[in-house]
Amino acid sequence: MELAHSLLLNEEEYNQLGEYQKSEFIFEWLRFLEKLLPVTSRADIRENQKKLVEQLTSLLNNAPGPPTRRLVAKNLAVLYSTGDTFSVYQTIEKCNELIRSKDDSPSYLPTKLAAVVCLGYLYKKLGRILGNSFTDTVGNVLKAMKNAESQGRYEIMLSLQNILKGLGAAAVPCHRDIYKAARSCLTDRSMAVRCAAAKCLLELQNEAVFMWSTDLDSVVTLCFKSFEGSNYDVRLAVSKLLGTILARALTSKQTPASTKHNFRRISLEEVMELLGTGFLRGSSGFLRASGDMLKGTSSVSRDVRVGVTQAYVVFASTLGGQWLERNFSAFLSHILDLVSQSHPKAIQSQMDAIGCRRCVSFILRATVGGLLGEKAQIAAAKEICQAIWKLKKVVDAAMSDSNLETRIMTADVTASQHVLVCALQELGSLIHGLGTTAAPLLQDSSTGVLEAVISVILHPSISVRLTAAWCLRCIAVALPSYASLLLDRCIERLSALKSSPEAVTGYSFAVAALLGAVKHCPLGIPHGKGKVIMTVAEDLLCSASQNSRISVQRTQAGWLLIAALMTLGPAVVQHHLPRMLLLWKCVFPSSPKDLETEKTRGDSFTWQVTLEGRAGALCAIKSFVSHCAGLLTDEVVQRLLPPLPSAVDLLTQLSSICKSYGNSLKTSSTVYRHKLYELLAVLPPKTYEGSFCAVLKESVADLTVPDSQIDASTFLLPPLCHKDDLLLLGPLLQETDHRFIEEQLLLGNSVAGGSLEYDPYSIYEKVAKRDSIPKPLPPVLSVVSAATRLFGVIFSHIGETHRLQVLEQLLNSIKQTKGSRQQIVQLNVVSAFSTSLKHLANCKGSLGPEEVKRSAVTLVMGALESNNPLLRCAAAECWARLAQVVSDSAFTAGLAQVSFDKLKSARDVVSRTGHSLALGCLYRYLGGIGSTQHLNACVGILYTLSQDSTSPDVQAWALHSLSLIVDLAGPLYHVHVEPTLSLILMLLLTVPPTYTEVHQSLGRCLNALITTLGPELQGSSATVSALRTSCLLGCAVMQDNPDCLVQAQAISCLQQLHMFAPRHVNLSNLVSCLCVNLCSSYLLLRRAVVACLRQLVQREAAEVSEYAVALVKESREDFTPDINIREIGLEGALLGLLDKELDQRLCQDIKETLSHMLTSMAVEKLSFWLKLCKDVLAASADFNTVASVDTTQEEETAKVDDASILTSESDERFHPFSNPRWSTRVFAAECVCKIINQCENAGSAHFDITLAQERKQRDSRDDFLVLHLADLIRMAFMAATDHSDQLRLSGLQTLLIVVRKFAAVPEPEFPGHVILEQYQANVGAALRPAFAPETPPDVTAKACQVCSAWIASGVVSDLNDLRRVHQLLVSSLVKVQAGKEAQGQQYNESTSTMEILAVLKAWAEVYIVAVEKQKNQSDAHNHSLKTTKSAEESYRDITSSASGLLDLVQADLGTLSKLWLAALQDFALLILPSEYASQLPAEGGTFYTAETIENARPHYYNSWALILYATALWLTTTGFIVVDPDEGVTNLSRPVTPTTMCQDSSTRPSVKSPEDVNTERFHLILGISVEFLCSPRSDAAMENIIACLRALQALFDVPWPRSKIGGDQELGVELLNVLHRLILTRESPDIQLAALEVVRLILFAAQEHVKEKRRSAEVDDGAAEKETLPEFGEGKDTGGLVPGKSLVFATLEFCVCILVRQLPQLNPKLTCSPAVQSGKHLLLSEDGSRLVSAALVILSDVPAICSPEGSVSVLPTILYLTIGVLKETAVKLQDDQLPLTVAASLQALKGLLSSPMARAEKSRTAWTDLLRSALVTVLDCWDQDGLLQQHDEVSLLTAITVFILSSSPEVTTIECLQKRCIEKFKITLDSKDPFVQYKCYQLLHSIFQHPNKTVSYPYIHSLAPSIVRKLQETEKAKPENAAELHVIQEGIKVLTALTATAEEEHRAHLVACLLPILISFLLDENALGSATNATKNLHEFALQNLMQIGPQYSSVFKKLMSSSPTMKARLESAVKGNQESIKVKTAKHAKNPGKSSSIQLKTNFL
Repeated sequence: MELAHSLLLNEEEYNQLGEYQKSEFIFEWLRFLEKLLPVTSRADIRENQKKLVEQLTSLLNNAPGPPTRRLVAKNLAVLYSTGDTFSVYQTIEKCNELIRSKDDSPSYLPTKLAAVVCLGYLYKKLGRILGNSFTDTVGNVLKAMKNAESQGRYEIMLSLQNILKGLGAAAVPCHRDIYKAARSCLTDRSMAVRCAAAKCLLELQNEAVFMWSTDLDSVVTLCFKSFEGSNYDVRLAVSKLLGTILARALTSKQTPASTKHNFRRISLEEVMELLGTGFLRGSSGFLRASGDMLKGTSSVSRDVRVGVTQAYVVFASTLGGQWLERNFSAFLSHILDLVSQSHPKAIQSQMDAIGCRRCVSFILRATVGGLLGEKAQIAAAKEICQAIWKLKKVVDAAMSDSNLETRIMTADVTASQHVLVCALQELGSLIHGLGTTAAPLLQDSSTGVLEAVISVILHPSISVRLTAAWCLRCIAVALPSYASLLLDRCIERLSALKSSPEAVTGYSFAVAALLGAVKHCPLGIPHGKGKVIMTVAEDLLCSASQNSRISVQRTQAGWLLIAALMTLGPAVVQHHLPRMLLLWKCVFPSSPKDLETEKTRGDSFTWQVTLEGRAGALCAIKSFVSHCAGLLTDEVVQRLLPPLPSAVDLLTQLSSICKSYGNSLKTSSTVYRHKLYELLAVLPPKTYEGSFCAVLKESVADLTVPDSQIDASTFLLPPLCHKDDLLLLGPLLQETDHRFIEEQLLLGNSVAGGSLEYDPYSIYEKVAKRDSIPKPLPPVLSVVSAATRLFGVIFSHIGETHRLQVLEQLLNSIKQTKGSRQQIVQLNVVSAFSTSLKHLANCKGSLGPEEVKRSAVTLVMGALESNNPLLRCAAAECWARLAQVVSDSAFTAGLAQVSFDKLKSARDVVSRTGHSLALGCLYRYLGGIGSTQHLNACVGILYTLSQDSTSPDVQAWALHSLSLIVDLAGPLYHVHVEPTLSLILMLLLTVPPTYTEVHQSLGRCLNALITTLGPELQGSSATVSALRTSCLLGCAVMQDNPDCLVQAQAISCLQQLHMFAPRHVNLSNLVSCLCVNLCSSYLLLRRAVVACLRQLVQREAAEVSEYAVALVKESREDFTPDINIREIGLEGALLGLLDKELDQRLCQDIKETLSHMLTSMAVEKLSFWLKLCKDVLAASADFNTVASVDTTQEEETAKVDDASILTSESDERFHPFSNPRWSTRVFAAECVCKIINQCENAGSAHFDITLAQERKQRDSRDDFLVLHLADLIRMAFMAATDHSDQLRLSGLQTLLIVVRKFAAVPEPEFPGHVILEQYQANVGAALRPAFAPETPPDVTAKACQVCSAWIASGVVSDLNDLRRVHQLLVSSLVKVQAGKEAQGQQYNESTSTMEILAVLKAWAEVYIVAVEKQKNQSDAHNHSLKTTKSAEESYRDITSSASGLLDLVQADLGTLSKLWLAALQDFALLILPSEYASQLPAEGGTFYTAETIENARPHYYNSWALILYATALWLTTTGFIVVDPDEGVTNLSRPVTPTTMCQDSSTRPSVKSPEDVNTERFHLILGISVEFLCSPRSDAAMENIIACLRALQALFDVPWPRSKIGGDQELGVELLNVLHRLILTRESPDIQLAALEVVRLILFAAQEHVKEKRRSAEVDDGAAEKETLPEFGEGKDTGGLVPGKSLVFATLEFCVCILVRQLPQLNPKLTCSPAVQSGKHLLLSEDGSRLVSAALVILSDVPAICSPEGSVSVLPTILYLTIGVLKETAVKLQDDQLPLTVAASLQALKGLLSSPMARAEKSRTAWTDLLRSALVTVLDCWDQDGLLQQHDEVSLLTAITVFILSSSPEVTTIECLQKRCIEKFKITLDSKDPFVQYKCYQLLHSIFQHPNKTVSYPYIHSLAPSIVRKLQETEKAKPENAAELHVIQEGIKVLTALTATAEEEHRAHLVACLLPILISFLLDENALGSATNATKNLHEFALQNLMQIGPQYSSVFKKLMSSSPTMKARLESAVKGNQESIKVKTAKHAKNPGKSSSIQLKTNFL
């Protein structure tokens, strides 16, 4: 294939190839040429043009296939347009010759067609350059059309379309001829020709004025004729033509040219009239055979009506949304008029009426729902309301008139019903779509929407009443705040108008519909409504028999209400279960005898009532079983069962009852059957085993002797076919945008589809996925479908012999019927059997013996050869399931063999299609048949069938079957891949494009092959690259196919290829193909496009985005997408599509695609993304409704202006998004949150304005989030103040994120302020509306969260500013205090729980922050006391704000604390395990009711943690001693607080002591914490764990709770174990640090407890009897610790866990393993160091809570760990800092060494031994071979020093240890590192000063001489730098100190040593000038020391001076020099005379 890539065709290669490879080679060359020509230079083209033209034209004679001919034509056209045009006429002439040729043989046809195509493209590209040659060409082509077959006509039409496109207005002379030709083609028998003709006429009308002026009527009639017998594609194409022409006629301006033809403007009325004619009368005068006309009454075939319906939509869409807004009332009245009484013929039968209503609904949905923005939709809703009021008046007049004409008027009434149904349905859908944005519409009293809808609930027609009820349901779902109100209103009317039959049914429908809406309203309805409804229902049922006129209605209404009530779920239903079961029991006779007696009495009316009632009861129980599965306990099931046998008995008697009482019972009995079947199908089969025979018999009768002659295949079979196989049956069964109306064409003539009035019980059920309204089928059909389902269940549960009888009976019933009736029976039987196989497969059952299998095969086989393709499809699936159930390979092989034999012998299409599909399906359930020969046989047969060009159907089915086998055979198929691929390519290149079904199957095959090859496609071998090229070639052919579904296949193939071999897919081509089809009119193509995009952007979002924009900039003439990619990029285009798209799946994919793009590109294209989101949010911000910004403070004028900019945006400029829907705006707000999140991961500059501005200046392309803060706030503000509640929630969430992320960003221009401060007015204004009384609780709850975050963030420091937001919280607190009763009962009680807890949580957060701030400031204050006065003043300013915040809270703290405690008590009850349920308070808790307990739980889980922390803080700040002023109990010594604060005073215990109250509170907090920390769920939020640990810290921060936990050891141990488990499961350092702090406090509590006990024991026993004192602390006399009971043990466990997790080397088990032995030191992270240090602090405190013996047993562990940490982390750091862990371990050592236990007599010796060992360990660290360079000597020396100084002398004075220590100091003194020397001197300094001489003397004796020696050496080597200088200074300090401590006799000697050294440091004047800094400083230091020492030891000093004159001279000159320098200084600063005088005094001693 590579050889095909050249400008000229490589003929040598070409001639060597075989037949099929030639066509592939040619196609590949042409594809290459197509890309190459536009980029080749003109000169190159001219050079090769002649040869190229020859090669291309010669291809025309080679009978090229359809894709090839199109490419030849395109290339020729491009070649001429870029090169020379002089030979173009010859080419055109040649083409014309080919067309004129008389050769009619099929082999010559492709050449003719190629010539036609070629002409089309040449004229399209070159247009007017070709001058007048076109008249001959067109004439020639039209002449050829006269005797062309369908392919020819198809290609000619398309070619003419291209010619017209190229020539434009120049083609006028030919317009009439072309028009005539296209007219005949528009009613052609071939559908493809009709489509092509429609395209041609669409092109023609651009220039041919007559089409939409003089000939308009005939064009319209023609289109109507074209709809007759059309398929979906034709309807799409022709409706587009018709709609466009009419729109053109309406909007065209009069041109001078057109005035010649007496041309007049046509009015909207006339246009609508034209369309209306088609809708109502069809293609008048064009009558088809009478078979299609229902009983000779209706002349409109359905396809015409559906086509016209689509034309209406095209017409309105072409004119656009604004036109529709302006003309909506005219449009609406016309559309509604289509189903009004003025055209009785259209709606004379119920079927017709339903069909017409569907069409009208579709027109309204597509135009009002699709074209109008939200404001316009509200206006439209008002119009619809007006229409409803008008009709209502007509009805009222008719109803009230009691004169003679009433009879005539009732006809009016029934006729108006259809208009009302359509209007109500559209009103419901409109409001449903608007959601809460529709609130203003419902509040507008002038429109009176609710009044209008409720008023027609009393309409005499049942369908109107049902639709009105449905409309109310839509309103309740859209505006949940109305649900409860509407229910109340309807219940109240129902009770009031109990005696009117219309009212009873109408209002019961409404209540049932509203109950069905509740599950879509997350906020629910009050729990008590259930009780009210149950009472009303019971009342209706009981009073039904009182008044025979309305007994049917009351019975039906009662059961309907009960059935609807069940949808509220178990929580509501369980309270009414006993009453419902009682009613159920009473509705059926209790014994067969009663049933017999019943049959004998009564008449047809009483039986009707009975059957209605029983059907209702069955429905209610079915509803109960399906919605309340949780309540179906064995006991309840036992109570459900007794009436069932009697219900089944009645079923068997129905036919005889109907015979006795006449046909009036027919419907009732059918409904009863249906409901009983439905109930039995959902009950467990075990429950009615006894009735199997009877039920089965009845259901078989229903299937085999159906009442109706209706072919029900289209709704029975699709669920039983596999969804992939349904693709074979054309677009009708696939999902399209027109599914709603197209469905009626599927269902045959006698059914128009479902409608609500067929089954009122469906009004409360959930709607099927795609429907906007339930569409139950007529009872005759629904019985059949219920019977098939039930048959499936029972058949799989009966015995095998019984099965055989049943199957034989079924087979006989098929044999005995004839004709169409036989097909219906066969269909029912097969679907029932298929269902039973499904059940058997699911429960892994077996089918039975050989006879059963044989009958089954016969049964299915008959259907496989049925004429109905849908039945064949279902039978093939059934065939495969049969094999699956039997699961025996021999049986399966037998089935396959049957198909093989059939396919070899049969010639008819039916059996060939059925059996070929059966072969593919067999593979589906057996996971591939193992044998290769079977596979070879299958593939061979299917190859042959797929090349049968006589029947496209056979080809399509065979190829589809092949695709299944390719997909399912797995690796076995690899041998067949190459032949299959070449077969597919050959077919793709030769099958005519009109056979779309073949192409679609080919696409599925190619897709399956690509999947089979999978990642192998990446390979580079020759075979793989050939396969890959073939795949790409196949995709290219499919992309060029005119059929949209084939293009969708091509896209999904390319998507697969891109997944497996991304390098080989040309991304820019793919993206351009995707952009072109993004707005296709085919839903499946749009889905394929978006699914592909979703995959592409996961890897290459940026490239995809760039290609899309680049493509639009090139903007070739054939690409004009409906979306504006140029302005807003692909991302914007997708957002726009999301707004218009109605298909849920597609919307989901678009959202995911955008999310992926955002994740990978938002940070780079920040401004672009933010602008997109802002445009979407701003496009519809209805700014008049925004709450005006509070402007109370004058100094805020600037800020207020800021906000007023927000409110008065000028809307003149163009918005890329016009009126996006609220759901799109919600998505945009979510995107903003995601963008912030992405920026957070991208770097800190996004949240640091100074850094951002710097980087922006450096590179202006950089962009940072913080620079867009104003936009973020503004978007959040717009969203938070919208009408839509969803959007308000998203806006508040965005605001919350902005506040949290930007709170700490400082404002560079105003130091001390933050950047968010300037937006406080906006934040306040965004929050205020959320606290308005009518706001839903979820919005208020979210707003509380934002309030607390805003106050807590500390953005606003000024209290007056804070007060505004604080005031909002205060107002909610007042609402909370008002209690449950005060809250309006609009929503479920759990919502008030949600709101209250949100308020309490918000207050808790604010309180916590206030307390923390105050704590931080008091710390800062203590710190600043050490500094000067000015700091203290500034401090006072700071504290004012923190204490101010605390003051704000303080005012409400009394109330809050009670509410917090109450909430915690509720929570504690709610987290009890289920077995304690009986102990919960019956009436519920403080903030939840007992019934809504389940709904309330999540809200408590959401907020308990912060409330717990706040409560703990409050209790600790009050120190647990709280005065409660309410109590007024003064007689007690200490004040009292009741803990049962929210209980009624009568139930309070008399009075609790404060101790009890505190204990209860303490245990409440501790209990909740332990319960949570024991096993936090894996998804428990970090914040909750941290808050819980902080609460415990706060709790143990005060003495009283510490005394509780200190005194209760078990409690302490339990808490420690819980914390231990927590740190094992949570890695977060924050959690671990917080846990460590709690452990420290517990240990501290235990210490206090032990101290207290020791102290009290000493006081009690007196000091005299000290010996007998009991041992306090753990370990008693033995020293043993019991794991699980010992606090010490638990603490050690905890600390070891932390230490070993951070430093695994500490684990002795690990130390042997090679991983750790390398001896490398791990540098801990900062968090790790903090954790280790905290653990060491705890360890060193452990001995304090042990008895002496206990301390001995834990000491080794503690020492091991402490020294271990020292060893492992004592590493030198760069800046000579001590690592944190080392400091902590030294501190811990010091604590241990100075522990009282080391001195206590019982433990002294043991401690001494252990401490000595520890010292040896430290010394040994040093000697580890070669590791010295790693260890930090300073740390180890310090450790030794700590031992020497802190332990008792006997530990370190042993000679051997002392010697080793001194040795270490000696080594260190000689260190090369000045810092180490310096530290060494410091440490020796402290040792030398040790008060105990036995300790210090050995060191002085050993080390002093070497110190003196080192200092004496300094004279020779003066210090170079500051570090060396410090060493010398420190050495001198040591000697000075030594001199001071020495005894008298030695002192003189020491001074004599010291003085010469000091004097040697002095410099003479000359040297002083040139000396370095270090030596100068040394000089001054020495001088000062000399001046101090001289006077102290004057005698020695003088003696020395006199003995050494050089020294004396040196000293004197230094002193003099010093004085002179001082004089100089004094002259400069005369102000400071003090210094010189003091120095003089000092120098006097000489």
